[in-house]
Amino acid sequence: MPQTTKPTSFSSHRHAFSVAPMLDWTDRHCRYFHRQLSDSVLLYTEMVTTGAIIYGKYDLLEYNREEHPVALQLGGSDIKDLAHCARLAAERGYDEINLNVGCPSDRVQNGRFGACLMAEPQLVADCIKAMQDAVPDVPVTVKTRLGIDEHDSYEFLCALLDRLTDVSCPRVILHARKAWLQGLSPKENRDIPELNYDRVYQAKRDYPHFDLHINGGVQTLEEAKRHLAHVDGVMIGRAAYQNPWMLQEIDSVIGGRAKVQERFEVVERMIPYIEGYLAKGGRFWHVVRHMLGLYQGLPGARQWRRLLSEQGPRANSIQPLLDGQALLLEQAQRTAEHVASFSERLEGEVKV
Repeated sequence: MPQTTKPTSFSSHRHAFSVAPMLDWTDRHCRYFHRQLSDSVLLYTEMVTTGAIIYGKYDLLEYNREEHPVALQLGGSDIKDLAHCARLAAERGYDEINLNVGCPSDRVQNGRFGACLMAEPQLVADCIKAMQDAVPDVPVTVKTRLGIDEHDSYEFLCALLDRLTDVSCPRVILHARKAWLQGLSPKENRDIPELNYDRVYQAKRDYPHFDLHINGGVQTLEEAKRHLAHVDGVMIGRAAYQNPWMLQEIDSVIGGRAKVQERFEVVERMIPYIEGYLAKGGRFWHVVRHMLGLYQGLPGARQWRRLLSEQGPRANSIQPLLDGQALLLEQAQRTAEHVASFSERLEGEVKV
Protein backbone atom coordinates (compact mmCIF):
# COMPACT_ATOMS: atom_id res chain seq x y z
CA MET A 1 0.00 0.00 0.00
CA PRO A 2 1.06 3.66 -0.22
CA GLN A 3 4.48 4.38 1.21
CA THR A 4 6.15 7.35 2.83
CA THR A 5 8.30 9.55 0.66
CA LYS A 6 11.78 8.30 -0.20
CA PRO A 7 14.41 10.59 -1.68
CA THR A 8 15.69 9.95 -5.19
CA SER A 9 18.64 11.28 -7.15
CA PHE A 10 16.68 11.59 -10.36
CA SER A 11 16.33 15.35 -10.59
CA SER A 12 18.91 15.78 -13.34
CA HIS A 13 17.08 13.25 -15.53
CA ARG A 14 13.58 14.67 -15.34
CA HIS A 15 11.74 15.29 -18.58
CA ALA A 16 8.12 16.39 -18.49
CA PHE A 17 7.40 15.00 -21.96
CA SER A 18 8.44 11.86 -23.76
CA VAL A 19 7.57 9.92 -26.89
CA ALA A 20 6.38 6.40 -26.13
CA PRO A 21 8.26 3.31 -27.28
CA MET A 22 6.27 2.01 -30.28
CA LEU A 23 7.11 -1.19 -32.11
CA ASP A 24 8.02 -0.66 -35.79
CA TRP A 25 7.78 3.11 -35.32
CA THR A 26 10.31 4.56 -32.88
CA ASP A 27 13.42 3.17 -34.54
CA ARG A 28 16.65 5.17 -34.75
CA HIS A 29 15.54 7.03 -37.89
CA CYS A 30 12.28 8.07 -36.26
CA ARG A 31 14.08 9.23 -33.15
CA TYR A 32 16.58 11.26 -35.17
CA PHE A 33 13.69 12.91 -36.99
CA HIS A 34 11.87 13.65 -33.74
CA ARG A 35 15.01 15.17 -32.27
CA GLN A 36 15.06 17.71 -35.10
CA LEU A 37 11.75 18.97 -33.73
CA SER A 38 12.53 19.09 -30.02
CA ASP A 39 15.53 19.30 -27.74
CA SER A 40 13.67 18.62 -24.51
CA VAL A 41 11.47 15.60 -25.19
CA LEU A 42 12.83 12.27 -23.95
CA LEU A 43 12.87 9.68 -26.74
CA TYR A 44 12.44 5.94 -26.22
CA THR A 45 13.57 3.07 -28.39
CA GLU A 46 11.21 0.37 -29.49
CA MET A 47 11.10 -2.45 -26.96
CA VAL A 48 14.18 -4.63 -27.50
CA THR A 49 14.30 -8.07 -25.92
CA THR A 50 17.33 -9.21 -23.99
CA GLY A 51 17.55 -12.29 -26.19
CA ALA A 52 17.70 -10.22 -29.36
CA ILE A 53 20.50 -8.10 -27.91
CA ILE A 54 22.56 -11.00 -26.59
CA TYR A 55 22.03 -13.56 -29.34
CA GLY A 56 20.85 -11.55 -32.36
CA LYS A 57 23.08 -10.92 -35.35
CA TYR A 58 22.24 -7.21 -35.60
CA ASP A 59 23.40 -4.31 -33.45
CA LEU A 60 20.07 -3.36 -31.88
CA LEU A 61 21.61 -0.78 -29.56
CA GLU A 62 22.84 1.48 -32.34
CA TYR A 63 21.68 5.08 -32.23
CA ASN A 64 22.85 8.53 -33.30
CA ARG A 65 24.46 10.74 -30.68
CA GLU A 66 22.09 13.56 -31.65
CA GLU A 67 19.18 11.53 -30.25
CA HIS A 68 20.10 12.36 -26.65
CA PRO A 69 18.30 12.29 -24.30
CA VAL A 70 17.33 8.74 -25.29
CA ALA A 71 16.11 5.77 -23.25
CA LEU A 72 16.38 2.08 -24.06
CA GLN A 73 13.31 -0.03 -23.33
CA LEU A 74 14.12 -3.63 -22.50
CA GLY A 75 11.85 -6.66 -22.60
CA GLY A 76 12.77 -9.62 -20.45
CA SER A 77 12.57 -11.20 -17.01
CA ASP A 78 15.85 -13.07 -16.66
CA ILE A 79 17.73 -11.12 -14.02
CA LYS A 80 21.22 -11.91 -15.30
CA ASP A 81 20.32 -11.14 -18.91
CA LEU A 82 18.72 -7.83 -17.95
CA ALA A 83 21.76 -6.82 -15.92
CA HIS A 84 24.04 -7.74 -18.82
CA CYS A 85 21.98 -5.75 -21.32
CA ALA A 86 21.83 -2.81 -18.93
CA ARG A 87 25.63 -2.76 -18.81
CA LEU A 88 25.81 -2.86 -22.60
CA ALA A 89 23.34 0.03 -22.81
CA ALA A 90 25.27 2.07 -20.26
CA GLU A 91 28.49 1.52 -22.21
CA ARG A 92 26.72 2.90 -25.29
CA GLY A 93 25.66 6.00 -23.36
CA TYR A 94 21.89 5.57 -23.04
CA ASP A 95 20.38 8.12 -20.65
CA GLU A 96 17.82 5.75 -19.13
CA ILE A 97 16.93 2.06 -19.15
CA ASN A 98 13.25 1.17 -18.97
CA LEU A 99 11.71 -2.22 -18.24
CA ASN A 100 8.57 -3.09 -20.21
CA VAL A 101 5.87 -4.34 -17.83
CA GLY A 102 2.98 -3.35 -20.07
CA CYS A 103 3.07 -5.13 -23.44
CA PRO A 104 0.15 -7.59 -23.71
CA SER A 105 1.07 -9.58 -26.84
CA ASP A 106 0.98 -13.37 -26.85
CA ARG A 107 4.59 -13.58 -27.99
CA VAL A 108 5.70 -11.40 -25.11
CA GLN A 109 3.66 -13.41 -22.61
CA ASN A 110 5.21 -16.62 -23.89
CA GLY A 111 8.59 -15.10 -23.16
CA ARG A 112 7.44 -14.23 -19.62
CA PHE A 113 7.81 -10.50 -19.88
CA GLY A 114 5.66 -7.46 -20.55
CA ALA A 115 2.29 -6.95 -18.84
CA CYS A 116 2.11 -10.47 -17.42
CA LEU A 117 4.91 -9.48 -15.03
CA MET A 118 2.40 -7.37 -13.11
CA ALA A 119 1.34 -10.65 -11.50
CA GLU A 120 4.90 -11.07 -10.18
CA PRO A 121 5.75 -7.77 -8.49
CA GLN A 122 8.69 -9.18 -6.53
CA LEU A 123 10.28 -10.47 -9.73
CA VAL A 124 9.89 -7.03 -11.29
CA ALA A 125 11.58 -5.47 -8.28
CA ASP A 126 14.39 -8.03 -8.45
CA CYS A 127 14.90 -7.21 -12.13
CA ILE A 128 15.08 -3.49 -11.40
CA LYS A 129 17.51 -4.03 -8.52
CA ALA A 130 19.80 -6.18 -10.66
CA MET A 131 19.94 -3.53 -13.36
CA GLN A 132 20.48 -0.77 -10.81
CA ASP A 133 23.41 -2.69 -9.35
CA ALA A 134 24.82 -3.22 -12.84
CA VAL A 135 24.53 0.44 -13.87
CA PRO A 136 24.41 2.61 -10.72
CA ASP A 137 24.84 5.83 -12.70
CA VAL A 138 21.97 5.26 -15.14
CA PRO A 139 18.33 5.52 -13.98
CA VAL A 140 16.36 2.29 -14.35
CA THR A 141 12.62 2.83 -14.74
CA VAL A 142 9.38 0.94 -15.37
CA LYS A 143 6.52 1.33 -17.83
CA THR A 144 3.41 -0.60 -16.87
CA ARG A 145 -0.39 -0.66 -16.88
CA LEU A 146 -3.09 -0.31 -14.23
CA GLY A 147 -3.79 -4.03 -14.11
CA ILE A 148 -4.28 -7.21 -16.11
CA ASP A 149 -7.47 -9.11 -16.94
CA GLU A 150 -9.70 -9.30 -13.85
CA HIS A 151 -6.84 -8.13 -11.64
CA ASP A 152 -7.55 -4.44 -12.02
CA SER A 153 -8.12 -3.21 -8.48
CA TYR A 154 -6.11 -0.32 -7.11
CA GLU A 155 -4.68 -2.72 -4.54
CA PHE A 156 -3.26 -4.87 -7.34
CA LEU A 157 -1.44 -1.86 -8.77
CA CYS A 158 -0.22 -0.87 -5.33
CA ALA A 159 1.36 -4.29 -4.84
CA LEU A 160 3.68 -3.50 -7.74
CA LEU A 161 4.28 0.11 -6.71
CA ASP A 162 5.18 -1.05 -3.20
CA ARG A 163 7.87 -3.38 -4.50
CA LEU A 164 9.21 -0.66 -6.80
CA THR A 165 9.37 1.65 -3.79
CA ASP A 166 11.42 -0.96 -1.93
CA VAL A 167 14.11 -0.81 -4.61
CA SER A 168 13.91 2.99 -5.04
CA CYS A 169 12.79 2.87 -8.65
CA PRO A 170 12.87 6.58 -9.60
CA ARG A 171 10.34 6.79 -12.43
CA VAL A 172 7.13 4.90 -13.20
CA ILE A 173 5.19 5.42 -16.41
CA LEU A 174 1.57 4.32 -16.10
CA HIS A 175 -0.48 3.55 -19.17
CA ALA A 176 -3.91 4.53 -17.87
CA ARG A 177 -5.57 1.29 -19.00
CA LYS A 178 -5.43 -2.28 -17.86
CA ALA A 179 -4.30 -4.98 -20.29
CA TRP A 180 -6.39 -7.91 -21.41
CA LEU A 181 -3.93 -10.76 -21.83
CA GLN A 182 -6.54 -13.07 -23.34
CA GLY A 183 -8.89 -12.17 -26.17
CA LEU A 184 -7.51 -8.79 -27.29
CA SER A 185 -4.69 -8.02 -29.70
CA PRO A 186 -1.98 -5.49 -28.79
CA LYS A 187 -3.73 -3.01 -31.11
CA GLU A 188 -7.09 -3.57 -29.39
CA ASN A 189 -5.40 -3.22 -25.99
CA ARG A 190 -4.45 0.33 -26.94
CA ASP A 191 -8.08 1.37 -27.31
CA ILE A 192 -10.66 -1.02 -25.89
CA PRO A 193 -9.82 -1.10 -22.16
CA GLU A 194 -11.23 2.08 -20.65
CA LEU A 195 -8.93 4.90 -19.68
CA ASN A 196 -8.76 5.63 -15.97
CA TYR A 197 -6.75 8.79 -15.48
CA ASP A 198 -8.06 9.29 -11.95
CA ARG A 199 -6.34 6.10 -10.84
CA VAL A 200 -3.02 7.40 -12.14
CA TYR A 201 -3.59 10.66 -10.29
CA GLN A 202 -4.37 8.69 -7.14
CA ALA A 203 -1.13 6.74 -7.51
CA LYS A 204 0.82 10.00 -7.67
CA ARG A 205 -0.88 11.27 -4.51
CA ASP A 206 -0.19 8.03 -2.65
CA TYR A 207 3.35 7.55 -3.98
CA PRO A 208 4.71 11.10 -4.24
CA HIS A 209 8.32 9.89 -4.32
CA PHE A 210 7.91 8.50 -7.83
CA ASP A 211 8.58 10.68 -10.83
CA LEU A 212 5.25 9.50 -12.20
CA HIS A 213 4.29 9.92 -15.85
CA ILE A 214 0.96 9.25 -17.51
CA ASN A 215 0.45 7.56 -20.87
CA GLY A 216 -2.54 6.58 -22.97
CA GLY A 217 -5.04 8.47 -25.09
CA VAL A 218 -3.27 11.85 -25.00
CA GLN A 219 -4.11 13.54 -28.31
CA THR A 220 -3.26 17.21 -27.88
CA LEU A 221 -0.84 19.47 -26.08
CA GLU A 222 -3.73 21.00 -24.16
CA GLU A 223 -4.69 17.58 -22.80
CA ALA A 224 -1.08 16.96 -21.83
CA LYS A 225 -0.89 20.26 -19.96
CA ARG A 226 -4.01 19.37 -17.97
CA HIS A 227 -2.42 16.09 -16.89
CA LEU A 228 0.61 17.97 -15.59
CA ALA A 229 -1.57 19.42 -12.86
CA HIS A 230 -1.71 15.91 -11.38
CA VAL A 231 1.44 14.04 -12.45
CA ASP A 232 5.09 14.77 -13.18
CA GLY A 233 5.16 14.02 -16.87
CA VAL A 234 3.28 12.91 -19.95
CA MET A 235 4.27 10.22 -22.42
CA ILE A 236 2.68 10.72 -25.84
CA GLY A 237 2.42 7.90 -28.36
CA ARG A 238 0.52 7.72 -31.63
CA ALA A 239 -0.51 11.39 -31.56
CA ALA A 240 3.13 12.49 -31.63
CA TYR A 241 3.97 10.05 -34.41
CA GLN A 242 1.03 11.03 -36.59
CA ASN A 243 1.47 14.76 -35.92
CA PRO A 244 5.16 15.19 -35.06
CA TRP A 245 4.93 19.00 -35.11
CA MET A 246 3.44 18.56 -31.64
CA LEU A 247 7.01 18.04 -30.44
CA GLN A 248 8.01 21.47 -31.73
CA GLU A 249 5.04 22.95 -29.90
CA ILE A 250 6.16 21.31 -26.67
CA ASP A 251 9.48 23.13 -26.86
CA SER A 252 7.93 26.46 -27.85
CA VAL A 253 4.86 26.46 -25.58
CA ILE A 254 6.16 24.57 -22.56
CA GLY A 255 9.88 25.21 -22.77
CA GLY A 256 9.66 28.73 -24.13
CA ARG A 257 12.23 28.11 -26.87
CA ALA A 258 11.51 26.37 -30.15
CA LYS A 259 14.25 24.38 -31.88
CA VAL A 260 12.80 25.18 -35.31
CA GLN A 261 10.22 27.69 -36.51
CA GLU A 262 9.07 26.14 -39.77
CA ARG A 263 8.53 22.61 -41.01
CA PHE A 264 10.75 23.11 -44.04
CA GLU A 265 13.65 23.61 -41.61
CA VAL A 266 13.10 20.09 -40.35
CA VAL A 267 13.25 18.69 -43.87
CA GLU A 268 16.46 20.63 -44.51
CA ARG A 269 17.94 19.16 -41.33
CA MET A 270 16.99 15.64 -42.42
CA ILE A 271 18.55 15.81 -45.89
CA PRO A 272 22.22 15.31 -44.81
CA TYR A 273 21.16 12.46 -42.53
CA ILE A 274 19.24 10.72 -45.31
CA GLU A 275 22.05 11.24 -47.82
CA GLY A 276 24.52 9.74 -45.36
CA TYR A 277 22.27 6.74 -44.80
CA LEU A 278 21.83 6.23 -48.55
CA ALA A 279 25.61 6.37 -49.02
CA LYS A 280 25.92 3.44 -46.62
CA GLY A 281 23.45 1.38 -48.65
CA GLY A 282 20.32 2.28 -46.69
CA ARG A 283 16.92 2.80 -48.23
CA PHE A 284 15.24 6.18 -48.51
CA TRP A 285 11.90 4.79 -47.32
CA HIS A 286 13.37 3.51 -44.06
CA VAL A 287 13.78 7.12 -42.96
CA VAL A 288 11.13 9.11 -44.78
CA ARG A 289 8.21 6.87 -43.75
CA HIS A 290 8.42 8.53 -40.34
CA MET A 291 8.01 12.00 -41.90
CA LEU A 292 4.62 11.50 -43.54
CA GLY A 293 2.77 13.41 -40.82
CA LEU A 294 5.06 16.44 -40.73
CA TYR A 295 2.55 18.72 -42.48
CA GLN A 296 -0.50 17.24 -40.76
CA GLY A 297 -3.38 19.73 -40.70
CA LEU A 298 -1.90 22.12 -43.26
CA PRO A 299 -2.88 22.75 -46.90
CA GLY A 300 -1.01 20.27 -49.06
CA ALA A 301 -0.54 17.69 -46.31
CA ARG A 302 -2.43 15.03 -48.24
CA GLN A 303 -0.37 15.60 -51.38
CA TRP A 304 2.85 15.44 -49.32
CA ARG A 305 1.84 12.15 -47.77
CA ARG A 306 0.70 10.68 -51.08
CA LEU A 307 3.84 11.74 -52.97
CA LEU A 308 6.20 10.26 -50.38
CA SER A 309 4.09 7.11 -49.94
CA GLU A 310 4.01 6.44 -53.68
CA GLN A 311 7.59 7.35 -54.58
CA GLY A 312 9.40 6.71 -51.29
CA PRO A 313 9.46 2.89 -51.25
CA ARG A 314 11.31 2.68 -54.59
CA ALA A 315 13.40 5.85 -54.38
CA ASN A 316 17.19 5.73 -54.17
CA SER A 317 17.76 9.48 -53.76
CA ILE A 318 16.26 12.41 -51.85
CA GLN A 319 14.40 13.65 -54.94
CA PRO A 320 10.90 12.79 -53.62
CA LEU A 321 11.66 14.89 -50.55
CA LEU A 322 12.68 17.85 -52.70
CA ASP A 323 9.60 17.40 -54.86
CA GLY A 324 7.44 17.32 -51.76
CA GLN A 325 8.97 20.54 -50.48
CA ALA A 326 8.35 22.24 -53.82
CA LEU A 327 4.75 21.03 -53.77
CA LEU A 328 4.19 22.46 -50.28
CA LEU A 329 5.81 25.77 -51.22
CA GLU A 330 3.53 26.07 -54.23
CA GLN A 331 0.52 25.27 -52.06
CA ALA A 332 1.57 27.89 -49.50
CA GLN A 333 1.94 30.53 -52.20
CA ARG A 334 -1.53 29.77 -53.58
CA THR A 335 -2.98 29.98 -50.08
CA ALA A 336 -1.24 33.32 -49.44
CA GLU A 337 -2.52 34.70 -52.74
CA HIS A 338 -6.03 33.55 -51.91
CA VAL A 339 -5.89 35.20 -48.48
CA ALA A 340 -4.53 38.44 -49.97
CA SER A 341 -7.28 38.49 -52.61
CA PHE A 342 -9.95 37.85 -50.01
CA SER A 343 -8.57 40.62 -47.79
CA GLU A 344 -8.63 43.09 -50.68
CA ARG A 345 -12.24 42.26 -51.48
CA LEU A 346 -13.21 42.54 -47.84
CA GLU A 347 -11.45 45.90 -47.53
CA GLY A 348 -13.25 47.14 -50.64
CA GLU A 349 -16.63 46.10 -49.26
CA VAL A 350 -15.91 47.88 -45.98
CA LYS A 351 -15.05 51.12 -47.83
CA VAL A 352 -18.26 50.92 -49.82
